[in-house]
Amino acid sequence: MKIQTRKTSTSRKAATADSIVQSSPDQVSCDLGSEAAVLNLKDGLYYGLNPVGARVWNLIGQPRSLASIRDAIVAEFDVAPEACERDLADLIDHLLAKGLVRLHGPEAE
Repeated sequence: MKIQTRKTSTSRKAATADSIVQSSPDQVSCDLGSEAAVLNLKDGLYYGLNPVGARVWNLIGQPRSLASIRDAIVAEFDVAPEACERDLADLIDHLLAKGLVRLHGPEAE
């Protein structure tokens, strides 16, 4: 089970299982019950995250590999590893496109 490298629409490489992801310093966020709200300080737009997305968001407050995030989500929620991998890659790609997270590692260059 590997999160595959995918090309995004802006020609940058997307995250892999070994990518280290962390929330961007250009945002502020807060918990809203089991959900979360994130404000992008660069464009002033708010983004809402459901309970699973909010858990991912809490995990990436500190640098973590996508594989470790996947493993935590699979352990905490009723989700198949393959579905989790796919959904996690989509979420991280979306957050990257919005400037809400940063990737560390060779695939981020």
